This record gives sequence, structure tokens and C-alpha cells, in this order.
Amino acid sequence: MILPISNAKERFKHALFTISLVSATWYSTSTIAQTPKHSIVQGSQWGVGVGIVSNQKAYKDIARDTLIIPIITYENPYIRWFGTNLDIKLPSYDMSHSQQIDFSLSADYDLGSGYDNSEARDTPILNDMDERKGVFALGAKMHWVNPWVDVSAQWMFDVSGDREGNRAKLGFEKKWMFGNHVMLSPRLMLTWQDDHFVDYHYGVRAHEVRSDRPAYRGESSLNIEYGLRSAYMFDKQNAMMLNVGVSQLGSAIKDSPLVDSSTENTLFFIYMHTF
Repeated sequence: MILPISNAKERFKHALFTISLVSATWYSTSTIAQTPKHSIVQGSQWGVGVGIVSNQKAYKDIARDTLIIPIITYENPYIRWFGTNLDIKLPSYDMSHSQQIDFSLSADYDLGSGYDNSEARDTPILNDMDERKGVFALGAKMHWVNPWVDVSAQWMFDVSGDREGNRAKLGFEKKWMFGNHVMLSPRLMLTWQDDHFVDYHYGVRAHEVRSDRPAYRGESSLNIEYGLRSAYMFDKQNAMMLNVGVSQLGSAIKDSPLVDSSTENTLFFIYMHTF
């Protein structure tokens, strides 16, 4: 069956978002067995793979989105590219042989939040709502690798003008290796979204009001994600990973008339080969 052009474009957007979604997780998997001083990429490194991703948003009666996608990555000592995300590496700070803080500037086309026209048509509570588009965001990242709990921080802001929102993330992750091949890594991620971000994606504007969809103006929110990542490394070039994450939504999102769930969840499986 051939999809209409508009639907094909929307599915392509979902695929781009999904590739962006897995980028940070795959990067940390690719350096699992390395100490900070040996995690710096020498020369250029390409990667290709395939991913199966299933994502459930909190909008009332919205269908679960499952995709099979190709993945291409590229990294050298100065940049890291994965899907819709590009990091420009800044000088790292070596605290000791086992501790290092990495810094980078980041650019990302965010397609993960909100909904497109296809989802609005297929989801009753979103019928006749304006599309909540993806936006281009810039920001900065920090990743502290240490023997106890890896800590990451990120701040991103919208530069495309659609929502003018800001997001900040603080993550904690602990990796355990079992032999040379198996890794388990639980994580806790705190995500703060300002009022512009929440209102854009979960608010109801005056012209969108109907009897079962009252006007709503979103406020800032703090989401909490619990996740578990597992990986099996066949060798230094081939690995597969399963990642499960559940996000507990803040009250400003749960109170939206568009939402009927207090959580969102994502599951994805990836196989990657690096050159």
C-alpha cells in the first residue's frame, strides 16, 4: 500500500524524531567499557544500524506509535552527529584517570513533543486542533563520568519561534558490566519544561475550545523519568541494546484536558555496527 504524500511526510518526521530520541542513549552505550581518557574518538567513526521504537504519549486515546528505522551516526574529535542532533564538542576537564567532565554545544530539531495533523485527525480529543510542530532548538550539554554515578545536564531553548520554550534536564545513571559483553544501566532523569513549552504542547487556545475541551493555559512542569538500558556487545564494532523508559508527568501537564494519563513510556531496540 502506498501512503498519501502528506502521511508519508509525517511518518518521515516521526522517524527523524525517533533517531534523535536514541542518540544520547546510544552514545553512552558506545563507550561503556572505556575509561574517560580512552573514550575520546580518534579520527572519524561512522555507524549504521536499525532500530525498532515504540512510543506512547499521554494525549487521550492517542494511538501508540511504533516504527522501524535506519540509523546513521558520525563522530570525530570535534563533532558528534546522530539523526537530527548535532553536538559540537568543547574541551573536556580531566579530574583524574577515572573522572572526566565533557562539555558540548548542541543543535537539535525536536519532533518528539506535540502532535502532527495525522495524529490530530486520528485522535478525537485533538480533532480540529492546530498542529503542534517540531522546532529547532539550541543549547548546551555536560556529562560527568565517574566511578559512582554518571551525571548529565542539558539546557535547550527554541530558536524557531513557534513555542519560545526552554527545557532543562538532569540525569543520573549507573552502569554495571557483567563480563565483557553484557551491560545493565538504570537511570533517573528530571526534565523541567517552562510555561511556554507546556502551554504550546498541552494548552487549548480560544479558537480550539469545545464542550469537552475547555480552554487551558499550561504552566511550567517537572517530569521524572525512570529507565533501564541493557546492551550486549558482540565485539568492539557490533552491539545491540534494549531501552525502556517511563516518564511521570508533572501536574501542569496532567491537568490539561487533552491528557488522560499521568505517564508516557518509550521502548526501543537497536542494533548498531561501527566502522
